[in-house]
Amino acid sequence: MTSRLYDSIEPSVIDDEMLQKAVEEQGPKEEAGLLAKKEGINFKDVKELQLDFRNILKIDNLWQFISLTKLQLDNNVIEKIEGLDSLVHLVWLDLSFNNIEVIEGLNALVNLKDLSLFNNRISTIENLDRLQQLQIFSIGNNNIGILENLIYLRKFKHLRTLNLAGNPVCENEAYTLYIAAYLPDLVYLDFRMLEDSTVRALCMKYQYACISRRRDGSRGEAVAIRQKAQEAEQKELEYHKAAYVEYLNGSFLFDSMYAEDPEASKLAYLPGVPELLETYKSKFVDICMTLSDYGLKQHEKRKAEVALFNECLSEALDDNRKQGNKIMADFEEKHSQAMDAIQNTSETDILDSKLQAYTDDIRTLSETLMTLEMQLVDQLEEVIKDFERNISDLVSLFIENEQGLMAQCRDLENHHHEKLLEIAINTLEKIIKSELDEDIPDDVRMLFVDKDTIVNAVNASHDIHLLKIDNREDEIITKANSWASALLGTIHKNEITRNRNRVKEINQFIDHLHNELENMDVLDQ
Repeated sequence: MTSRLYDSIEPSVIDDEMLQKAVEEQGPKEEAGLLAKKEGINFKDVKELQLDFRNILKIDNLWQFISLTKLQLDNNVIEKIEGLDSLVHLVWLDLSFNNIEVIEGLNALVNLKDLSLFNNRISTIENLDRLQQLQIFSIGNNNIGILENLIYLRKFKHLRTLNLAGNPVCENEAYTLYIAAYLPDLVYLDFRMLEDSTVRALCMKYQYACISRRRDGSRGEAVAIRQKAQEAEQKELEYHKAAYVEYLNGSFLFDSMYAEDPEASKLAYLPGVPELLETYKSKFVDICMTLSDYGLKQHEKRKAEVALFNECLSEALDDNRKQGNKIMADFEEKHSQAMDAIQNTSETDILDSKLQAYTDDIRTLSETLMTLEMQLVDQLEEVIKDFERNISDLVSLFIENEQGLMAQCRDLENHHHEKLLEIAINTLEKIIKSELDEDIPDDVRMLFVDKDTIVNAVNASHDIHLLKIDNREDEIITKANSWASALLGTIHKNEITRNRNRVKEINQFIDHLHNELENMDVLDQ
């Protein structure tokens, strides 16, 4: 499935020159980078190594990187996983977009938490037994076609994110249920959160098969299934809380209205009220379910907007950082030549001229870096303004529609109240005329002492219901607005902090250059 990016180019080997260049490119810049270049970089101290897009055919010569925690080997032409035995501290490994056919050579990576084998030629998930810390596993766009092969992943107790998208196995209609059944702790599958309704569905489909396969441990299996179901419900609750619609995907709000209503159970004895309640509850729960579904969809839209903003922010910062690094690298190269020229100049007039020129260069560098920073500030200000407007619009739309649905709940309650009051008055008249055939409990009959008593009881019940609806609506609005306010406040605060730190960094670098110039021996001659 993989596409060869370098078919027309001679494959490369990982040699010392490539490694030295890669380390220097990714290492510290500015003064620290120059010092490292002069003194040499000890591969044993390197924590991260990026070797992507280098047409590498074979993994080799990495034995010196004993402290490495992150290794990027994606977008090469690697055919075999090998040469990684010394990288025992590796936590993150990216081997995506290569030509690998077999999973092997990973036994030493016992601390690995994030592994990507995306877009290779792998047909079987195997040989990962030692990777017990694995949390994220991406193996999409490969040739995995056997559903039962996925059971192998059960042994990874910490696995929370799995990507299999693009494999033939995904075409199996039981794929998602199968994964959820055998990997109950999984949170994300193929870039989407596993819906806990799926988890509940799989329990119905697979639990008896699981128990029958383990008759000797059937009781323990049943307990495990109940535990997994409880965990699934908790995950679902947390997801719904993040969308501000917790307990709205069912009858909870309706039930809570009546749980705190002392008159409700009494009024339910009135003729015709049970049928009235059944209709009311059905319509009320339908609205709550609509609100829950809408809230979850809007939550995903807000998450997508935040992700897009972070992507734009990261891109702007990366571009600015690259420009700044290039400016300083160019200056450092010129600076090295200028310093040599100053050191080798003995004539006072020429020396003064060179010193002045170098001082002017430092001032120009400072102005250039500050200008670049101000351009970034302006750019980010626009990005943040757009994001703030989009988030405000999303939250406002969510609140507006939420209020509309809650208004429908109130309308239903008002309609139910009118019908209930009508039934209560008719019942009172029948009791007065001794025309009521139904047997009513004594505590219910106590409500029919006179018209005011029964009307007050029905109205009190109505007020409790409306208060519950109002409070739930206010809670949703408050949480949504608080989230938006906190998010935007954090973004503005972070940008102010970033700008201050960058200005401080530039000033410190410029001060260092001035101090270096002032401390030159030539100035004392």
